[in-house]
Amino acid sequence: MSKKILELCLSPDLGGLELYAYSCYQNFAQNTQVDFVIAKGSKLDHYFDDTNKLYIKRSKLPFVSAWKLAKYIDEEAIDTVHFHWTKDILTVVLAKVLSRQKPKVVQSRHMRMTRFKDDFYHKWLYKNIDMMHAVTKEVQKQLERFIPQDILPKVTTIYPGVKPKSDLDILNLQEEYKNSNTFCVVIVGRIEEAKGQAVAIEAIAKLKELNIRLFIVGVPMEDSYLEKLQSRVYELSVEDKVVFTGFTKEVDKYMQLCDISIMATQNETFGLVVIESMANKTPVIAKNMGGPLEIIEDNVDGLFYDGTASDLALKIKLLYDDQKLLEKLRENGIKKVQSQFDFETQLNKLYKVINES
Repeated sequence: MSKKILELCLSPDLGGLELYAYSCYQNFAQNTQVDFVIAKGSKLDHYFDDTNKLYIKRSKLPFVSAWKLAKYIDEEAIDTVHFHWTKDILTVVLAKVLSRQKPKVVQSRHMRMTRFKDDFYHKWLYKNIDMMHAVTKEVQKQLERFIPQDILPKVTTIYPGVKPKSDLDILNLQEEYKNSNTFCVVIVGRIEEAKGQAVAIEAIAKLKELNIRLFIVGVPMEDSYLEKLQSRVYELSVEDKVVFTGFTKEVDKYMQLCDISIMATQNETFGLVVIESMANKTPVIAKNMGGPLEIIEDNVDGLFYDGTASDLALKIKLLYDDQKLLEKLRENGIKKVQSQFDFETQLNKLYKVINES
């Protein structure tokens, strides 16, 4: 029997976590009734126009929000509350306790857990969560390590997926940026220190004698950091080799324009950009830690580097020189996302687990 599900994400941002919550809402709604709880005026609120939205204001003292949520749970006979943002945990658990319906609570854990949750407060929270969905096996291990066994919810790992990508019209970008010999590299993500754009710039500077161009796709979290990166580009005399695209809705086009994609995040929990790049037929060079270790098989469907600009430059040059290896990584990457990271398949797995929980 299908259960009535309430998706919840009060995050003000619009990144991989928030878009994943929305994807769950869309996919699950194909099988059962699903409502969505968001913060009014958030970036996610502006992202979609669906009418099944309940607005709740998140605060440091979430009792009013929890009461409103509990009332909605009872009025709508919600069977399962599925939330994503860790900061929503208290609101959701309080709502469960206050409600008559006592719905099942499922958390999708997108971030790492790094410390023990064995104090009274956290024990109470996790005792009231019925299932935790980890986006990687490493996150599952962390949950099992840091949450006491006597209150550990059921934990399962289901990887996020990616939609199939069609070949796009990139003629305008090619005419603007890429002649027949230009080797293009892309790094996609919010412009902030943790995402590693600085390392990519340093690597390109070490290869400045080659016909290579780096595209930095994303918006800055702070203008001061963007200005710092731009100053570094001038200091290294690579102004003609580095392009800051700013905000763009054409991320897939830039991926398809480029020969390789870089994942330089200091410690990426999963690495959605990795599978997005593979789906766009763009081989990936990723830092050898975190989520990419569960996606990439080194030298088979991608390459790892050790986090330094020197090693990243070596790996870029390796693919610059070896077209045969580049093509092998491209073909195997496409096969991997089709077989292991298909968007609908992965969400269907999660729906089945939540519905049966």
